[in-house]
Amino acid sequence: MEKLLFGISGLPLGNEGDKFTYATGIEYLSNMGLDAMELPFVRSVNVTPKNMHSIIEAKEKHNFYLSAHGSYFINLNAVEDEKKEKSLERITLGAEALKSVGGRSLIFHPGFYLKATKEDALEEVKRNLMKLPYFGVDYRLETTGKGTQFGDIDELIHICKEIDTCKLCIDFAHVHARGNGALKEYDDFARILEKVGEGLGREALDDLHIHLAGIAYSEKGEKHHLPFLESDFNYQACMKAFVDYEVKGCVICESPILERDAKLLKDTYESL
Repeated sequence: MEKLLFGISGLPLGNEGDKFTYATGIEYLSNMGLDAMELPFVRSVNVTPKNMHSIIEAKEKHNFYLSAHGSYFINLNAVEDEKKEKSLERITLGAEALKSVGGRSLIFHPGFYLKATKEDALEEVKRNLMKLPYFGVDYRLETTGKGTQFGDIDELIHICKEIDTCKLCIDFAHVHARGNGALKEYDDFARILEKVGEGLGREALDDLHIHLAGIAYSEKGEKHHLPFLESDFNYQACMKAFVDYEVKGCVICESPILERDAKLLKDTYESL
């Protein structure tokens, strides 16, 4: 990637009474100076023959970056083989749909530990990820926000190092919540970027997918997202680390106020 892009998850909020399609949402966000949208495939894949062409047209007109968040119903460490096969099917359907509109990155949570050890869960998740067909869409494994969920940053770096089709999605809000408020200062963000560079090389920092939001949490991890100014998430230090480490790729804002906080992030980043 040539630079760091900024966008939102799903459709913009707009003003009272506004309603958007993916195509009109892309135009609205572009007019705000934003660069990206993450399509929500979390409950169903909602790119269809009816809306596909309008999405492609808007994407190309505004030079927009498209990613998608895969199904919430994925567990590649499930006990039942049927659940693992259904998980792989959902991931594949999401990748095919994203490819059809020229998108690049399918983001998903790989699974849960359940009663498995962390080591056994890692091997089982890895074994199943290797079964996925490759369509030219990167499978982005997202850091998770609770200790019961598979997907701390070390586990995901390990997988991305071994499976070429897998890349990182660092959800810094999830890392913050999983560590019960772990990201307090600039050095906390810098340490993560150092770890990515050491584990996966400079190319990973040149093409990093990122989720950001304010977040409420407890000792058990994430509870729900918050606007940045209503949370303790140090977005200024985060942006400074991105500048200093010359991070490129895409930042997707998942704040409840979506494009307003995405613009706050981009404006902060560009002011540094």
